[in-house]
Amino acid sequence: MDWNRVWEHLMLVSIAGVFTVVFGLLLGFAAHLDRRAGRVILAVVDVLQTIPALALLGIIMVFFGGSSATVIVGLVLYSLLPVVRNTCTGLDSVSPAVKEAALGMGMSRAARLFTVEFPIAFPTIFTGIRIAVVTSISVAVFGTFVGGGGLGSVIYRGIYVQDMGRILFGTAALMAMAVLLDFSMSLVEKRLYRHRM
Repeated sequence: MDWNRVWEHLMLVSIAGVFTVVFGLLLGFAAHLDRRAGRVILAVVDVLQTIPALALLGIIMVFFGGSSATVIVGLVLYSLLPVVRNTCTGLDSVSPAVKEAALGMGMSRAARLFTVEFPIAFPTIFTGIRIAVVTSISVAVFGTFVGGGGLGSVIYRGIYVQDMGRILFGTAALMAMAVLLDFSMSLVEKRLYRHRM
C-alpha cells in the first residue's frame, strides 16, 4: 500500500530530524565558543549543502550500502547548515549586557550558555530547525535510489509504469506533509518570537 510509504517517509524524516537537531546544536555551540573551529565547521556544512543530494547519497551508499541508514545519514548531513548557522548566529546575537549580568551573578560559562544565552537564542535556532525539517521532506525523495524507500519510490514507480495516479498521490502527500509541518512549526516560531519581545 502507498500509505505505508507515507509512514515510511515520515519515519525517515523524523529520525533524521532528531539527529540533525542534536548534531546541529553541538556544532553550533562549538562554532560559537571557538571562533577558529567555528570557521572550519561553517565552511564544512556550507560545502555539504552545495553537493547535489543524489550525489551525496551515492557517496554515503559506498559506506552504508543501500538502506534507510544511508538516507538518514544523507538527510542529517544535508540539513545541518541551517541548524548550525542559526545556533551560532542566535548565540552570537545575545546582548553583551545580558552576558555581563549573568557573569556578575557568578554563573559559570556552561551555566551562562545553557540557562541564559540558549533560551534567548532559541527562537532563532528554532527557525533553523524548521528550515532543516521542511527541506528534508523533499530531499528524502531521493532515498528511493539508494534503497531507502519512502514516497520517492511511489513517484518513481508511477513514472516507470506511467501511472499518473501514483505520481499525483506521491506528490500530493509530499506537499501536504511539507505544508502541515511548515505551518505548525511557523505557529510555534511566532509564539517563541512573541515571548522573546
